[in-house]
Amino acid sequence: MRMQQRRQDRGVALIVVLLTMVLLSALGVALVLATSAETRIASNFRTAQQTLYAAEAAADRAIDDLALVPDWSALIGGGVLSSFVDGPPGGIRQLDDGSLVDLAEVVAFANCQKAACSSADMEAVTEDRPWGPNNPRWTLFAFGPLRALLPAGAAPVPQYVVVMAGDDPGEIDNDPSRDGAAGTLGAGIIALRAEAFGPGGAHKIVELTVVRGASAIRVLSWRELR
Repeated sequence: MRMQQRRQDRGVALIVVLLTMVLLSALGVALVLATSAETRIASNFRTAQQTLYAAEAAADRAIDDLALVPDWSALIGGGVLSSFVDGPPGGIRQLDDGSLVDLAEVVAFANCQKAACSSADMEAVTEDRPWGPNNPRWTLFAFGPLRALLPAGAAPVPQYVVVMAGDDPGEIDNDPSRDGAAGTLGAGIIALRAEAFGPGGAHKIVELTVVRGASAIRVLSWRELR
């Protein structure tokens, strides 16, 4: 009887050990998964912040070039480009991670949230574009990889940036293709929209309105679109 009892005790002990090992293994896997998830979350947050800073940097660079444009009507009409471009104002660009940026689609989505826009689409009143016929009609102004703006030897950055210009939506002349006449509401004021694209689908947008001052370009408003 004692021998049988000992065997039973050993069997129970073995089962307890096996269950303990399974439990500890499950806890170990859970810790690994939690650590991996936290690492991915931190990485995604860092990439999102970098992409937002890239959009802001592109907007700052575009503002510097605005001071060199004497006729803002030509600018918002699509006839002027910044010195910061990486080729023709159209076509597809490829990011370091293999994702693609179609410049024509970037402009179209900014104007009407579609891949192609009609005049009616661009004049539609929406939450982000509530000005109807005075909605900005965005045109490309500056575009290229952010690394092209950095000094030699700077840490590599993967973001691609696009800056578009449009008429000040505060104007009421129903003509978004040109700046208002001197002395009218909104004259000498234009809107800028900077977009940055990063790895893993990161995408950030900021919009600004700027005014031509006596000695410099001043920012009147700034907002991040979410």
